Amino acid sequence: MERIEHRAAFGGWQDVYQHRSAVLGCEMKVAVYLPPQATTQKLPVLYWLSGLTCTEQNFITKAGAQRYAAEHGVILVAPDTSPRGDDVADAEGYDLGKGAGFYLNATEQPWAAHYRMYDYIVDELPGLIEAHLPATDARSISGHSMGGHGALVIALRNPGRYRSVSAFSPIVAPTRVPWGQKAFSAYLGEDRAGWAQWDASELVAKAAEKLPLLVDQGAGDEFLDSQLQPQWLQAACTAVGHPLQLRLQPGYDHSYYFISSFIGEHIAYHAKALYG
Repeated sequence: MERIEHRAAFGGWQDVYQHRSAVLGCEMKVAVYLPPQATTQKLPVLYWLSGLTCTEQNFITKAGAQRYAAEHGVILVAPDTSPRGDDVADAEGYDLGKGAGFYLNATEQPWAAHYRMYDYIVDELPGLIEAHLPATDARSISGHSMGGHGALVIALRNPGRYRSVSAFSPIVAPTRVPWGQKAFSAYLGEDRAGWAQWDASELVAKAAEKLPLLVDQGAGDEFLDSQLQPQWLQAACTAVGHPLQLRLQPGYDHSYYFISSFIGEHIAYHAKALYG
């Protein structure tokens, strides 16, 4: 990994690295915040998955998360949201193609050649982080919108791999809403039976580990009724007794103003689990 950005922040360093991804077949960028404690010891890691249209930059410049990571001694890792490059397939619109990887492994062409963000987040990226940086193998995961979907799905599909999971405004039932249906049709094909393995509301029913889910949702979110519909996750968790803390926050929308208002609470939540 090559470090291409290096900025002091809250006693630590906000860096950006570039590396060749064997899984995605392209160059990728990933933001890493190393809190001051990382100079003397290895630290646990919180992985952050961003939403549609985002890169590795959105979270590190807008969320204000570094101060809380420094306080709790947690490394923050924020990858890009899709493969990038001139030879990577793309589409018109913001909700398919580059910037819209949906944290799954595509099976359909032309997407299957590069769009394997699930394997990248679960296996390749942690391998690089733990090999090259002062990071332990204690991991938690969080995200926003499409990234909230990714965080929930990845945690539910990988019992024991993450100490905790949370999400802001996640797409909890992508098989039921336009964003997910468009992406899944393109990336996975029209056989809807296979879509369920990428839907948090479907995965809860057969989760091998009852890892508690923390979800913050803005009550004033412009996508609440059309794309997010947290009631599907709530119903699924209630049906099987899966622990869910769903907090509907009055007045908040889908923006990073919402994330920055509650990111401190989320990092404290993950730090408690990571340090156990």
